Amino acid sequence: MWRSVFAFSALALFGAGLTGCALNKFERREPWRDQAEQICLSRKLVQQTEFVTPAKEIDGPGPCGMQQPFRVTRLGNGSVALKQRMTLACPALAEAEAWLADTIQPAANLYFGQPVAEINAGSYACRGRNNQAGAKLSEHSFGNAVDIMSFKLADGSVITVKGGWRGTEAEQGFLREVFLGACQRFTTVLAPGSNVFHYDHIHVDLARHDPRGLKRLCQPLIKFVPQLGAEGARSSYPRPPARQPAPPQAPIDVEEDDPYGLTPMSARGTPTKVARSPAAPAPSAYTAAPAPRPYRPQAPASRLASAPAYEEPAPGFEEEPLSLTAPGLGSGPIY
Repeated sequence: MWRSVFAFSALALFGAGLTGCALNKFERREPWRDQAEQICLSRKLVQQTEFVTPAKEIDGPGPCGMQQPFRVTRLGNGSVALKQRMTLACPALAEAEAWLADTIQPAANLYFGQPVAEINAGSYACRGRNNQAGAKLSEHSFGNAVDIMSFKLADGSVITVKGGWRGTEAEQGFLREVFLGACQRFTTVLAPGSNVFHYDHIHVDLARHDPRGLKRLCQPLIKFVPQLGAEGARSSYPRPPARQPAPPQAPIDVEEDDPYGLTPMSARGTPTKVARSPAAPAPSAYTAAPAPRPYRPQAPASRLASAPAYEEPAPGFEEEPLSLTAPGLGSGPIY
């Protein structure tokens, strides 16, 4: 009997070793990852609550893991539920909370007159990019990335990235505000139109595309005048240092698989309630967001004149069903 137990243990250890090799036996966890975690923790950018709790260190297989992972069941100090629990390192979690407060909730109130109540997102997974053995590890392997598939509003309406990116005008505007807000905080942001792998989710991460971590990748290039700006929410979260566009050869974390095997729009069954812009703004319980304002497809010319314009030559999306920018605007800075 003991021989059987020893044999089974040996096989298990051998299998674990093969798993580490299958990831990439030559890849090592870069020193900057642990350094970024330590800086984030020392600055107390993530506060422990009943919804955000520290977990045991994740060390492996291979270079996967993080020194101080956090298990997250709700964001926004408990105001936003998560459809699945997330596991993230301190830097990615701090930026996700800031993104929620600075952009996601203000945009939801602007376009729908109500806050986001639930987010369907994916986080930590130790795997190579595209789930390929031997491929460079995804940023998800270090708790340094988040995939957003959908948002549920307070009234139960759902905005999916897959359906809403080319959905109603309000859905398009909301998702583009969310996308551009992410580009201000994360070093990699990939949305529908960036490549064939991101047709149904927005991927954000804090990968380093250069030694200093200043270069960023934000795709696709979109033609959109953001309505959030000077009137957007103010929060205590600091903005990251100014970053530069990443060169074409910068590494791109492409995801061809659904984090949970099923996208919100691929399920068969009861139709999803579609979010619409309200006829009159509804009251919001989200205190960090500005007072709700009804969505206006075209803002005053004086305001649009100073807003940057963005181009969107996304492959496969040449035909734009709805115009979300004012006519006559010249070209401006693009992402």
